[in-house]
Amino acid sequence: MTLSDKIALRLRRWPAERVFGRFDFLDLGPGAAVGMALKRMQDAGAIRRVRRGYYDRPRRHPVLGTLGVSPEEFAAAVSRRTGERLQAHESTAANELRLTEQVPARLIYLTPGRSRAIKAGPVTIELQHQTARKLTTPAAMSAMVFSALRNIGKAHITSERVSHLRGLLKPADCRRLLVDLTKAPAWMHPHLRHIAGEEKAG
Repeated sequence: MTLSDKIALRLRRWPAERVFGRFDFLDLGPGAAVGMALKRMQDAGAIRRVRRGYYDRPRRHPVLGTLGVSPEEFAAAVSRRTGERLQAHESTAANELRLTEQVPARLIYLTPGRSRAIKAGPVTIELQHQTARKLTTPAAMSAMVFSALRNIGKAHITSERVSHLRGLLKPADCRRLLVDLTKAPAWMHPHLRHIAGEEKAG
């Protein structure tokens, strides 16, 4: 099996919208060889370059046509490449978890690294510096849920929104939510327990 075959096999196992780069395949071969394999796949139209060093697979929608890069997947790829832990800003988290239909004007992620904006085609994610101490508490999904609920606000948390999250999260994320419970504001605790399946909504 050639290096390109190995890369293609791994891509088939990933979600169609995943953004990736050479850094995701360094266990398969030398960096230069991986880069050349990705270039050949790009030339063949199997993948597209969304920014220098970042790729995804072309996706088409029957109505919308060619789809753009996924902002969430792009942010995840930046995190893997740089080693920075990115945490979705409150408005970004609420949108990603589909708790609101309002699309934030800016896609903001908090990072212990330097503040900067990174563009991939029409998508720009804004990285805002945050002290590492404030980012080293809950697991990634727990942090996203906390941020999203904080964005919605205590007075606007409904049973429908809580039930939506309960159906959205994976079992492992729900279990971790209970582990991270003490890292969330007290007013969130009953909602988080319901999301995790521990008790009914009040």
